[in-house]
Amino acid sequence: MIASLGMYDMPHLQGAHDRLWGGIRDALGYGPAQLTRGGDPWAEWLSPDLLLAQTCGLPYRARLHDRVALVATPDYDLPDCPRGHYFSYLIRRREDTRDLKALVDQGVMAFNEPLSQSGWAAPVAHLVGQNLRPKRLLQTGAHLASVSAVLDGSADYAAIDALTYLLWAQQDMDAAAFLTAFDRTTPTPTLPYITSASRDVAALARAISTAIKALSDEDRLDLRLRGLIHIPTEDYLRLPLPPAPDEFGIT
Repeated sequence: MIASLGMYDMPHLQGAHDRLWGGIRDALGYGPAQLTRGGDPWAEWLSPDLLLAQTCGLPYRARLHDRVALVATPDYDLPDCPRGHYFSYLIRRREDTRDLKALVDQGVMAFNEPLSQSGWAAPVAHLVGQNLRPKRLLQTGAHLASVSAVLDGSADYAAIDALTYLLWAQQDMDAAAFLTAFDRTTPTPTLPYITSASRDVAALARAISTAIKALSDEDRLDLRLRGLIHIPTEDYLRLPLPPAPDEFGIT
């Protein structure tokens, strides 16, 4: 069986995630002794051996929703955000005072990948809503790589999953001081927990909820994890699929 909690599994949070998984496993009464780390997420998400994983909302609605079972949605402690939802911060270097239009017209937007809700779909919807279109792009492969690209000047702005940004900034305050979050996207349902289609979804949801409640205050604060809620598949599917980067005439 496969259990993976890799979406926010930064090195400084691996111990807390291990303890969260231990609580889930204890509440379930079965499961692998350790989390899977470093594997191919698509292979894990689509494996019949999948017991638990977290996926992004865009892969879920684009390719996974009819091939896996939705377990539940984590509720993170994010500022001014509905329960079970998240958003992206648009970031730039602190000394860069250009507004969004100037950044779009003159600068390079870093993004992690085209199948990312927070790194691609959300900022594209945000830009299009203001009659803007990205002019130049840099695909980085990961949110923290996009942060690094803005820091080192390879890119001028990026949209970063708010939870990723806050968890990173909490650990690397010196680097975070060189950036500013100058805008944010509209909240959407956060990254759901999924399992293979044959699993007992209700039992998994109960186990996750039990494990979250049993976390120490320190672990819960470090993970910014408040609890578990149920957001129906239809709420994820209601969001439109974004255009691919090449549909803007750029790559």
